[in-house]
Amino acid sequence: MSVSALTLGTAALYALISFLLFVFGANLTTFAVRVTRRGRRTTAVLPAATGDGLPRVTVQLPIYNELYVSERIIRAACALDWPANLLQIQVLDDSTDETSVLIEQLVTAAQGEGVDIVHHRRADRTGYKAGALADGMTTATGDFVAIFDADFVPPADFLRRTVPHFADSSVAFVQARWGHLNRNYSWLTRVQALAIDGHFLVEQSGRGDRGWWFNFNGTAGIWRATAIEDAGGWQAATLTEDLDLSYRAHLRGWTARYLEDLVVPAELPAQVLSFRRQQHRWARGSMECARRLLPAVWRAPVSLGTRFQATVHLLAYGIHLLLLLLLLIYPLVVVAGTRHASFSTLFGIAYLFALTSLAPGIFFIAGQRQAGRSWLREVPRIAFVTVFGSGLMLNTARAALQIFTRPDPEFERTAKFGQVASAGEWTRRRYQLGVDRIAWAELGLGAYAFATAGFAYSERNWGILLYAVVFGSGLLLMSGATFAHAIAVHRGREKRRASVEAETERWLHDAPTRDETTAG
Repeated sequence: MSVSALTLGTAALYALISFLLFVFGANLTTFAVRVTRRGRRTTAVLPAATGDGLPRVTVQLPIYNELYVSERIIRAACALDWPANLLQIQVLDDSTDETSVLIEQLVTAAQGEGVDIVHHRRADRTGYKAGALADGMTTATGDFVAIFDADFVPPADFLRRTVPHFADSSVAFVQARWGHLNRNYSWLTRVQALAIDGHFLVEQSGRGDRGWWFNFNGTAGIWRATAIEDAGGWQAATLTEDLDLSYRAHLRGWTARYLEDLVVPAELPAQVLSFRRQQHRWARGSMECARRLLPAVWRAPVSLGTRFQATVHLLAYGIHLLLLLLLLIYPLVVVAGTRHASFSTLFGIAYLFALTSLAPGIFFIAGQRQAGRSWLREVPRIAFVTVFGSGLMLNTARAALQIFTRPDPEFERTAKFGQVASAGEWTRRRYQLGVDRIAWAELGLGAYAFATAGFAYSERNWGILLYAVVFGSGLLLMSGATFAHAIAVHRGREKRRASVEAETERWLHDAPTRDETTAG
């Protein structure tokens, strides 16, 4: 029987996708093995100069409509252990709600206590976060600039532990590890914490160990002011201004330091819709940076290993696109394998490549080991996050498509509710998001995946059966969680409106006297 062009094309595409997934998976596994062999790292605390030897530092707090967490970060910034005459705090407030009233109260109170803190407001949100940071730089007086998003809480010794690393004049920025204020708040926060641990304790740490390029994560880090200027400053050309600036700095010859044992805890998104929006922004921004910077990366006078790792890093969200393509062609692959036995060897090799689907699990286990947690207890959650993560494939595909269809998107912040203890209470606060219509498409694609699994079962193609079930489960979990959270918000709409009004009034009234330990 002759082989059709469609069959040949399907086989070639299937092999190519499998190979690319193998590359990504093998790279993750390599990082996991290296950091596991190395063990947990404790960064030597460098001796800091005292008195006149300390540099001036500016702390920037970009804030947009963060009623529930603004107080927490402002108080934490004011409590940083650094001489008052060498510390400038800028609250870069683009808010359009009562958050600005709260910030004004807090800043006025701090100024009365001798803190050099300013409440900086712009006429409009041009450039969004990147624009706010760039605007703040025009009046920043520090030799170094520390940046914290509103949902983070830096420890008091943050500056004491980061500034000494700039003794190396080539260092552009120092990045700390993200911790979690609300890891055990809900199943969603536990899943996110596990994934973020993997990124910071395996990938970022591994890149730092090898001297490969890694990025400032937008918060919980500190920059040399002259490095920001030399790299071209903050720009809003992408939705991930942090990744963009980091790579522009690397391309200019700057280096960076990653401090694994300096942890800055943050509040994880409690609502699936907020989590989805965050992932959409990160995915689009990463792909925008890849499109913008990869040509320069491959022209840079650096090692082949650095170029390769930079490419894998910037294209990491492409994994979701590959998974989507794989799922879409699965029925054709089943047909080709059934009708043409000659393809069995090719598909067998592809199955071997597909074994790297274990890589995320190995990656997450390594992250938990590095965090000093019992990875055996986390195995069920690791299996869940691996499945759940595959459900983001359509979310990422939309982000990639919108690079071309919506070239000037609005920066959509991730709503935080100041809740770190009791699950469910976020539904009674403002900043709720409506149902994302893509959840319906995920529901349909999930059904397609299970139909494909049924077809694979009928043809005894056990490999595709397994992966189709995994992908279908991830898509249905993502869409189901989206609908469940939307229903929870809808049910209490009237109660939430009354609760929001009362709590907003209380929040503003109590701000000047609220004790720091009860903030948030």
